[in-house]
Amino acid sequence: MIEVETLPTHKVDLDLDKDQILFDYKIVQQSRQASLMGRKEVFMGKAKFGIFGDGKELAQVVMARYFKKGDWRSGYYRDQTFMLAIEELRLQEYFAQLYAHTDVKEEPASGGRLMNGHFATRSLDDDGTWKDIRNTKNSGGDISPTAGQVPRLIGLGYASKLFKENEKLQKLKQFEGLGKEIAWGTIGNASCAEGMFLEAVNAAGVLQIPVIISVWDDEYGISVPNEFQTTKGSISEALAGYQREEGKPGVEIIVAKGWDYESLHAAYKKSEELAREHSVPSLVHVIEMTQPQGHSTSGSHERYKSKERLQWEADHDCNLMFRSYILENGIATEEELDEIDKEAVRIVREEKGKAWKSFSEGIKSELKFAVELIKSAAGGSSQSSTLNQMAEDLSKTLNPIRKDVFSAVRKALFLMRFDQEEARAGLKEWYEEQGKLNYDRYHSHLYSESDESHLRVEAVAPVYTDRSPVVDGREVLQACFDKMLSNDPRVFAFGEDVGKIGDVNQAFAGLQEKYGELRVTDTGIREMTIIGQGIGTALRGLRPIAEIQYLDYIYYALMSLTDDLACLHYRTKGGQKAPMIVRTRGHRLEGVWHSGSPMSAILGSLRGLLVCVPRNMTQAAGMYNTLLRSDEPALVIECLNAYRQKEKMPSNVGEFTVPLGRPEILREGTDITVVTYGAMCKIVMDAAEQLDEYGVAVEVIDVQTLLPFDVGHVIVDSVKKTNRVIFADEDVPGGASAYMMQQVLEQQKAYYQLDSEPVTLSAHPHRPAYSSDGDYFSKPSVDDVVEKAYRIMHEVDPVSYPMW
Repeated sequence: MIEVETLPTHKVDLDLDKDQILFDYKIVQQSRQASLMGRKEVFMGKAKFGIFGDGKELAQVVMARYFKKGDWRSGYYRDQTFMLAIEELRLQEYFAQLYAHTDVKEEPASGGRLMNGHFATRSLDDDGTWKDIRNTKNSGGDISPTAGQVPRLIGLGYASKLFKENEKLQKLKQFEGLGKEIAWGTIGNASCAEGMFLEAVNAAGVLQIPVIISVWDDEYGISVPNEFQTTKGSISEALAGYQREEGKPGVEIIVAKGWDYESLHAAYKKSEELAREHSVPSLVHVIEMTQPQGHSTSGSHERYKSKERLQWEADHDCNLMFRSYILENGIATEEELDEIDKEAVRIVREEKGKAWKSFSEGIKSELKFAVELIKSAAGGSSQSSTLNQMAEDLSKTLNPIRKDVFSAVRKALFLMRFDQEEARAGLKEWYEEQGKLNYDRYHSHLYSESDESHLRVEAVAPVYTDRSPVVDGREVLQACFDKMLSNDPRVFAFGEDVGKIGDVNQAFAGLQEKYGELRVTDTGIREMTIIGQGIGTALRGLRPIAEIQYLDYIYYALMSLTDDLACLHYRTKGGQKAPMIVRTRGHRLEGVWHSGSPMSAILGSLRGLLVCVPRNMTQAAGMYNTLLRSDEPALVIECLNAYRQKEKMPSNVGEFTVPLGRPEILREGTDITVVTYGAMCKIVMDAAEQLDEYGVAVEVIDVQTLLPFDVGHVIVDSVKKTNRVIFADEDVPGGASAYMMQQVLEQQKAYYQLDSEPVTLSAHPHRPAYSSDGDYFSKPSVDDVVEKAYRIMHEVDPVSYPMW
């Protein structure tokens, strides 16, 4: 039987000095006061919600001692003490986030976009370029979903392995000297029941990377105790089989008590040495933690904890136990500690006050100006009494927020809609100016705004000569990937079957042999952490190509894609980026699986990613080249049935680019515009040939990318010519076809150009049945396109286009 190591709860041989210990005591007391005062701010109505790190202070302040420059944290929302201890969070910033201050100088983690307890360091300068993150202590942008922070931890640790073992990376200045950095993960005990946590532990053990995962175990997940969460009621016991043994690499599993200062030091000293010097991952299970204020401000833990448990928590509060440890060992006197306690209260109250003043004064200034504008407008309005009362009410708002001000001005403008324009001109001007400011506060940075944005990548056409060979489409991709790997040591590809056999469709055939296993790598079947591996390495400046073997499998990883990758740049307000490429394949094939096109799910959940849907492998190669020159994450969905279709090999295969968001007109016509993408392009083009025989001239447009979508409004120009439009794809009804319709009819105002009803042509609302018949009757066929287009012309001119 494998024994899990539990470190002693008595004095051990550690190099601890008085100044260090008292500094730690100061931090844990300040953090505790921040939790207590933060809760009161919520109850006073000055903040909307609060979740705090009380009860977890001691383990975090100890862990911080072993966290070095270049290291990365991927944690969860109770890590305030740790962030304070590594001096990457100031108390004023902590409260600024509680109040949702939108100024990144005041709240650098998210610019007020995230609730409190979500931490991030800024890896990028204001222009979106990288800082020197080798010499900073780094924290990946936190997310709320339980265990969602763990997949990226694999990538953060894996990057250190690549830096250490890939000599070409060491020659790049931004990576010089890297290779021993640790990725530190934190998670609550209940979240260890999540599949992504268990997948990540397995991946860390397989990869043998410098990762340390700390489990803060207070024995509950809101109201549910460990016995209902975890086998054996203990994650360290449940995972005992992962414990490394002689000759059998695995994970070092260590148990320490959350109130025992020396035990915690021993745990982190050992785990740090294993990770930093030997690339051995560790799980530090910190047990006997408490949660003095309960889960959050939304409820009380007295509802579900027994009196005995509550008393135990009071007796074993880590801050009180730490105080006792200091006194028992003669490190400081009661008077000295009392002074630190008083100072903690004073400092936290003072920093809280500064944060509130900075937050509220800006809004009060806006409010005051808006009140004056409304009063001034009232003088020339038929609604003067109502407007004056509105201004009076607004001026008396207690703890106003920006919504109060903006909403009042909007209502005032509606009231004045029948007044003279000059009477409301001042209000309208303010409203429009504030709208621009609010765009920056609440909407900016969904996509890159740097000079490396995909919008700034120069278009380079493929070059062909008389000698250009005609090859299988997959060979064009293979040549493209070969060039990418050759030209840029930051690029590496990984995924199921990518390495030895060169992926299931051979686009990487022979490239592992040529570039080595570090550059072209096989992984296990673990989609969630494949994506996490990409996110983490991209956060550290590498350029990963993460393969999800089939589009159906994207659902395994959808949580990390949507809650972490897609919103990373937005939720850090341009403070972090992870320019990874997710490569997969889908569209037409036979059967319920591997033939799907769930674009509506992707479009609905992955705003913040670029979504490329190339119709062939030459287009795909050009998109990969574009993406490598940009600094944004992307999903590329290749056509399953196009790998062996014949294409000409461009002579500039590693250089040509396909501009994203710019549709291509594949065939010109005057009667109907058909908007489509991917595998449907060939079907629509074949249909257009038939329709031409029936006297119907179809204009075929390949949108090429769904995100972004037609940034130059090419499609509306086509509709102006044809006055009729079909949106065709193989997603479910109301899916991507409806999305394209909304973009063209509403955003591009094509509605006003139509002489016929706009039409969508999609698959049936189920997955395709098996066999060629299943495909024909489940998804749009050439015949379907022909009939749909011809019926439109029949309605226009039944004499010239009689229907059978």
